[in-house]
Amino acid sequence: MSMYQHRISKLLQYAQPNQLDCLAVIPGPNMVYFTGLDFHLSERPVVAFFPIKGQPVLIVPSLEVAKGASSPLNFEIFSYTDETGPSAAFTRALGALDLSATTRLGVEGRRMRFLELDYMGKTIYAPQTNNADAVFAELRMRKDASDLAAVRQAVQIAEDAWHATLPAIKAGVTEQSIAAEITLQLLRHGSGEFPFPPIVAAGKNGANPHANAGDYALQPGDLVTIDWGASANHYFSDITRTVAIAGLDISPRLERAYEAVLSANVQGRATAKPGATGQDVDRAARNIIANAGLDQYFIHRTGHGLGMETHEEPDMKEGSLLALEPGMLFTVEPGVYIPDLGGIRIEDDVVITETGAESLTTLSRDLLYLG
Repeated sequence: MSMYQHRISKLLQYAQPNQLDCLAVIPGPNMVYFTGLDFHLSERPVVAFFPIKGQPVLIVPSLEVAKGASSPLNFEIFSYTDETGPSAAFTRALGALDLSATTRLGVEGRRMRFLELDYMGKTIYAPQTNNADAVFAELRMRKDASDLAAVRQAVQIAEDAWHATLPAIKAGVTEQSIAAEITLQLLRHGSGEFPFPPIVAAGKNGANPHANAGDYALQPGDLVTIDWGASANHYFSDITRTVAIAGLDISPRLERAYEAVLSANVQGRATAKPGATGQDVDRAARNIIANAGLDQYFIHRTGHGLGMETHEEPDMKEGSLLALEPGMLFTVEPGVYIPDLGGIRIEDDVVITETGAESLTTLSRDLLYLG
């Protein structure tokens, strides 16, 4: 049995208690994870179906038939041309699956488009569609050794790119210039597709957690928050460090905030272990920042799951009560964002082990003065 056949078998086991008769995925992380097929999401729909009973089915444009046939899953393939369009292929495929108005079809709630749903809904078979994100997550949030090896490689690429970028971070350069440099270094060090465009936020811009790099030129005494990541074999890393620009000391208020965020990062990682919950990790980090009188400036969850997507399960937030298990991978990234002054975030990629947690990221968390 291939790795993909094993994953499909597990997926269908999870589907049955959820009363799903069939599951469907489109190009993206789940398609790669369950089939090994890496299609582009475009105006030409591609859908893979995994019925509880029977052969899996794949709908592809005719130019992608050979790629579809390369999967070890032995799909029954239904193709269409640009001239004929996909409608007939959807009808034939859903008929072969024996779907109907009483069939419960699990789809990717965060990814499935109106395009695919509309083609299915206009067939005579028109199944009931249900959000199956939780079912897909049951498998993907438990990383195996090969998954973690890819993440480790993605972390190494990102850290190598960081070290190569450090000389470019100095007074007078713009946020955009630093973003361009770390992008170049990520490519030079072997990253595949980027999980997201690098975030570079200096001075007052640091108060925006997801600021876009702009034309602001760094000044002595500025804090600069840089959030970047790499990919290896479809798996991502996601790292944030905050540095200071030499020439002036940072403000005492930001210095105290940095110390609080660093302590929160340490405490969050220390709390992560088998049996703990995402809520436990979040509270541990959040309490540190609250005790420093900065809780109103910590405006996001402590962390999120990581893998083939930058944001997946499990979350480190209030109300996340899932017991953490070995192989679960997530970020620990407390932050403080003070309007009109600046911000700090320190983010590490953490995996649960048999006895605790390991930080896959190894970069120093101490405040660096650069330039």
